[in-house]
Amino acid sequence: MDTDRSLREHLVKLLQGGEAHATFDHAVKNMPTALQGKTPKGAEHSPWQVLEHLRIAQWDILEFAIDPKHKSPKWPDEYWPKDPEPPDDQAWEQSVKSFHADMKRFIALLNDKSTDLFAKIPHGDGQTILRQALVAADHNAYHLGELVLLRRLLDAWKA
Repeated sequence: MDTDRSLREHLVKLLQGGEAHATFDHAVKNMPTALQGKTPKGAEHSPWQVLEHLRIAQWDILEFAIDPKHKSPKWPDEYWPKDPEPPDDQAWEQSVKSFHADMKRFIALLNDKSTDLFAKIPHGDGQTILRQALVAADHNAYHLGELVLLRRLLDAWKA
């Protein structure tokens, strides 16, 4: 049994979701434009804000893992859009495409046999690529659940 390959495959599946929770694609698919910027009663964020937060956080986690010169956005201000509404009709799809592009890069990093999943990231504080992948998967799962709940509250979810 090739444990290295098995670990990499498990990490990729965890990042992609779908085994224990909704996939990213299912959570964002067919979101009505009119509801993307609506914040349901009792909720803190709109679907747009959650989508953008997912995109920004995943990008930041990945960039930190691979770029020693990367500067993370200021927490929390630069991780969450202030405006609940997307800036235009194309913003939702552009955010989805950017999330996919970074996910593809993350998966390529994990599948690259020269990537030592256990080596400490030289510019980090004890973090490893393995840890970054687990953090990204955990963060994505949490906020995808939040996005599904918002869609249910807005009556815009079909399981």
